[in-house]
Amino acid sequence: MSGLEVRGAVVRFDGPPVLDGLDLSVAAGEIVAVLGPSGCGKSTLLRSIVGLQAMEAGEIVLHDRDVGALPTEAREIGFLFQRPVLFPTRDVAGNLRLGIPRGVAKAEANTRIATALEEVGLAGFERRSIEGLSGGEGQRVALARALLAEPKALLLDEPFSALDGALRQRLVDTVRSVLKARDLPAVHVTHDGDEAKAIADRCLIMDDGRLREESA
Repeated sequence: MSGLEVRGAVVRFDGPPVLDGLDLSVAAGEIVAVLGPSGCGKSTLLRSIVGLQAMEAGEIVLHDRDVGALPTEAREIGFLFQRPVLFPTRDVAGNLRLGIPRGVAKAEANTRIATALEEVGLAGFERRSIEGLSGGEGQRVALARALLAEPKALLLDEPFSALDGALRQRLVDTVRSVLKARDLPAVHVTHDGDEAKAIADRCLIMDDGRLREESA
């Protein structure tokens, strides 16, 4: 089943490669967690997939289409950061409107915003201020905005790391449910093994610039 593939990715800064011929395959509807300590290359992998980090070599293939030469905005890959990147001068609806493709009529945009908020458990939050949101609510808004852009894959860069246990688990459950409903291939990076097992279908370990299956 087609999905997201990374083939032979090489990224080098100073010294040994951070990504050293790395391969990754994520089927449509599959969530893969990438585990490893800080500085091992997990975020570099995500940034390379989405086009924020240039690769020395390698290919990024999304649903059988090579997107490696495309700019970030043309790759149709959503990205959820460690902390939600939201604009405090706009309310929740205003932030979500930024994710909607151009040309969508206002009434349709409002309907899509309401649906997205309901999907992430924030129905009725359209007029809430960003500064009044909790950390978990902010990440839900960021997730809704990413989904409104209609991505064909989603990358998650430790988006739950700043949240406490019970809230983290609720958000993990929400994100997994939403991704499964959308049938999106997704890559979730974390250093937390329990979180990885809770959200992912398969867990991989970043090791010397490559990925290996987690030991049983």
